[in-house]
Amino acid sequence: MEICPSRPEDQEEMLRIYEIARRFMAEQGNPHQWGDEGYPKAELLSEDIRQNRSYVCAENGDIVGTFCYFIGTEPSYREIREGGWLNDKPYGVLHRLASDGRVRGVASATVDWCLTQCRNLRVDTHEENLVMQNFFQKKGFLYCGRITLEDGTDRLAYQKIAE
Repeated sequence: MEICPSRPEDQEEMLRIYEIARRFMAEQGNPHQWGDEGYPKAELLSEDIRQNRSYVCAENGDIVGTFCYFIGTEPSYREIREGGWLNDKPYGVLHRLASDGRVRGVASATVDWCLTQCRNLRVDTHEENLVMQNFFQKKGFLYCGRITLEDGTDRLAYQKIAE
């Protein structure tokens, strides 16, 4: 699987993938994480692309997944409750991971790629997103506590430090 920076011309395909992911999450008992208001919006994807933190996963030239990744400070991660981060070293952040379901292993390939960029990776997910919680545990992430997003909603926070 090839992972490369998103381009403005990828945005329509990325929005299609997010729509598929929202439906899948709702079917799996997680209708609230991205809601039915079309999150993430095109404006957010454009900003991610402009800031060089948007990526697509491609298989045989077809975009099958997308995500946001950067190394730096995530404001929502400054305060953590009911636990604590594993360390205070520089970290990578993975957000908005989505696949269209055509190819297996998109999430795993994405996490593996992120860990090649920075060996210290933080993620978060909605408490109703059991699929991602199980995936994070399977990939060796440790549950660290709860964080609050800018919109006031809580998320479960995880971290993995690659050996």
